[in-house]
Amino acid sequence: MPRVIVFDVNETLLDLRALEPHFRRAFGDAAVLDAWFAQVLLSALVATVTDTYSDFGTIGGETLDVISARLGVDLSANDRARIREGMLTLPPHPEVSKSLSRLRDADLRLATLTNSTTQAARAQLTNAELIDYFEMILSVEAVRRFKPAAETYRMAAKELGVDIGDIRLVAAHDWDIAGAMRAGCAAAFIARPGKVLGPSAERPDIVGKDLREVTDQILEKEL
Repeated sequence: MPRVIVFDVNETLLDLRALEPHFRRAFGDAAVLDAWFAQVLLSALVATVTDTYSDFGTIGGETLDVISARLGVDLSANDRARIREGMLTLPPHPEVSKSLSRLRDADLRLATLTNSTTQAARAQLTNAELIDYFEMILSVEAVRRFKPAAETYRMAAKELGVDIGDIRLVAAHDWDIAGAMRAGCAAAFIARPGKVLGPSAERPDIVGKDLREVTDQILEKEL
C-alpha cells in the first residue's frame, strides 16, 4: 500500500513571507521575521528538551517580547494583533493547491502534522482553502512535545492507523526531516529558498525545489 503523505504546515505549505510587511511596520526591518521564527523554533526545542511544554502560539507571543527587548522596540498591541492574525491567514505557496489536488486524485491519503495547535492549524488551512485536502489535521499538542521529538511522529502513525514506516513526512525544514527519518518515517524535503539539508543528516529519497517537484517524485515512488 502507498504511504500516507503527512505535511508540515508553516513554511512547507504556507508562505511565512506574507508576514514581512507586519515586521517591517513593527520593527522597521522585514528581516526581523527570520530572527523571530528562528527563535520560536529554538524555544520550542528547549521546551521539549526541558519538558516544559507551552503551545506554539504562546511561545510565538513570548518570542515577540524577546525580540522586542533585544532590539529595544516597544511593540504596540496593534502590531502584535496584526502578526497574530497574519499567522492565521498565511497564503499557500503558489504550487501547493494544484500539487495537493494531484496527490488526492491519485487516491493517496493526506494529513498534516504541525507544531501549531489543532485550532490554529485548522484556522490556517481553512483560510488558505486547503483544509479539504486532508483527512486529519494532527498537532503535537496531543503529546505535548514539539517536532522533531520522535513521539510526535509516532503519535501521527497511531492516529492514522498505520506503522510509522508507512508515513512519508513532507517538510521544508531539515530538522523535521531528520526527526521523522530517525523515528522511522520516510521523508521528502522541499528545498524552498534558503532551506537546505544539513551535511551530516541522512538524506531523504525525495528532494525538490517546490511541492510540484516533490509531488512528481511521490507519485513515481508511491504508486
